[in-house]
Amino acid sequence: MDYIDHVSITRHADFDAFRAAIGPRRLVLFTTKSRESAYDFRFMADDVLFFGKESAGVPAAIADSCPAKVRIPMRPQVRSMNLATSAALALGEALRQTGTLPS
Repeated sequence: MDYIDHVSITRHADFDAFRAAIGPRRLVLFTTKSRESAYDFRFMADDVLFFGKESAGVPAAIADSCPAKVRIPMRPQVRSMNLATSAALALGEALRQTGTLPS
C-alpha cells in the first residue's frame, strides 16, 4: 500500500482501553438495529464512528454503552451492506456535515 505512511493504526487491548483512548469524544455506533438515519443525525467533527462485524455487529453490552446509534437507510429487502461500503458512506456523510470533506 503506497499510502500506509499517511495513516495511523492503533490496536487496543480491549473495549475499555479503546474507550479510554478516545476520551470524551462521542462514540457513534452504526447498526441495523437503530431507527435513526445517519442522514438525519447531526455529526460533530470529533465523533468516533464505530462499526461491528459484518456477520454479528457488536456485542449487546458494547452497543448499550454507545451514546449514539444510527443506521444507513436501505430497502427492506436488503438486510445489511458490506462493512467497507457502510464505513465509506458513513464517513462521507459525517465529513460532509462537518465541513471537513477533503477537496
